[in-house]
Amino acid sequence: MFTGIIEEKGEVVAIDRAGGGALLSVRGPIVTSDAKHGDSIAVNGVCLTVVRVEGDVFTVDVMRESLDRSSLGRLTEGSPVNLERAVRADQRLGGHIVQGHVDGTAVLLSRDPGDSWDDLRFSLPEPLSRYVAEKGSIAIDGISLTVTTVDDDSFGVSLIPTTLKLTTMGERQMGDEVNIEVDVIAKYVERLVARQ
Repeated sequence: MFTGIIEEKGEVVAIDRAGGGALLSVRGPIVTSDAKHGDSIAVNGVCLTVVRVEGDVFTVDVMRESLDRSSLGRLTEGSPVNLERAVRADQRLGGHIVQGHVDGTAVLLSRDPGDSWDDLRFSLPEPLSRYVAEKGSIAIDGISLTVTTVDDDSFGVSLIPTTLKLTTMGERQMGDEVNIEVDVIAKYVERLVARQ
């Protein structure tokens, strides 16, 4: 489990595509400081398992399902990525419950820079629209954010300067694809209500 509070911006150093999956190596001095084989690290919001750590670079296997459902398949060497280690039980939950199980992708439709924050609008895939609510939580590339507006096919978020500086959101341009994970509680509530 993750919180959506990004620990650092990392950099992809290598991608080895084979057998429908990929071996992804990422530089991240903070997240590798105590990482070991078998640990979970979220890369742009996708929960991945560490298979090797060498200095400040960790390597993870990425299976086809993750490549198909997320934007990880479009990463290239040098791509910046958001990184977060799995939360420990004795830590504060600063964002919201983020599983690292990406539900799909969205596209940045508009960006309105302000004096103290930027307003961003993203496409909203129809199958996920029922899970997104104004003032609810959403994870975009692993970042825990509050939905400011929502309609049938798009939603908006506002980003403070810290988020813009410390995550990849400061570099995103119109047309960029991002990973989204809707609030898991909404999915469970829907399933419980449907079974009654």
